[in-house]
Amino acid sequence: MDETRWTVEVDQSACLGTGVCASVFPARFGLTRGKSRPLHGESGPDAELLDAAELCPMGAILVRDRATGVNVLPEDD
Repeated sequence: MDETRWTVEVDQSACLGTGVCASVFPARFGLTRGKSRPLHGESGPDAELLDAAELCPMGAILVRDRATGVNVLPEDD
């Protein structure tokens, strides 16, 4: 049984509030005071989260493995 969990954050200093994530994935992201925020701070592995992180023009969406803290996206160098 795979119990992998991811944490989802938005780097508020990098977010420009373009709303791409909220418009494409409204069940995952919202806008508050002109900045994106995840509606759920934790998730199982999910292609939508990866898509949102890749679509963010500022790379402000951070998806990490909860157990290890290693970035899923953007990938650690």
